[in-house]
Amino acid sequence: MKPDFAKYPDGLVPVIVQDFDTHKVLMLGFMNQEALTRTEEIGKVTFYSRSKKRLWTKGEESGNFLMLKEMLLDCDNDTLLIKVNPVGPVCHTGADTCFSEKNHNTEFLYYLEHIIDLRRKAPPSESYVASLFEKGINKIAQKVGEEAVELVIEAKDDNEELFLEEAADLMFHYLLLLNAKGYKLQDVTKILKKRHSK
Repeated sequence: MKPDFAKYPDGLVPVIVQDFDTHKVLMLGFMNQEALTRTEEIGKVTFYSRSKKRLWTKGEESGNFLMLKEMLLDCDNDTLLIKVNPVGPVCHTGADTCFSEKNHNTEFLYYLEHIIDLRRKAPPSESYVASLFEKGINKIAQKVGEEAVELVIEAKDDNEELFLEEAADLMFHYLLLLNAKGYKLQDVTKILKKRHSK
């Protein structure tokens, strides 16, 4: 990929950032060659900040990183489209996007997937997630089964709080199982969308 940085007097090309899963446009930034190279190296979108006059990795202070999924160059070689998985709100105001649009759908679940990825690498003594992964796929699958049974039991009663707690437990362990098998929510939603279109 070779954007034409020389096309603009300041050597910066515009970068449109889009949510990989929801397709919402999140923000607009600018890159030079160094920022593009840095983005490819670390997997987190890095811009050239015109106000700071330096490279700026989105989220370096807030922790709300833009995790790189795909980069595309337009037909004139002077604009980039970068598809990402955002970790938290994108705008400095706390909004989902810099255009004041909601980007929810299952946003938090995708964020939770990212957290699970991080925690599975932690020492098992410090992380429940890591301790389950250390025990292997059978233990993770067993936990999903246990949580499913507990949810069914609570569904027969009228305690809304306990029912929702068990539903959350099941969802969390379901995400662990998907991760352990090498899949993500988007793999499941693709199947659901395909079924829905029939």
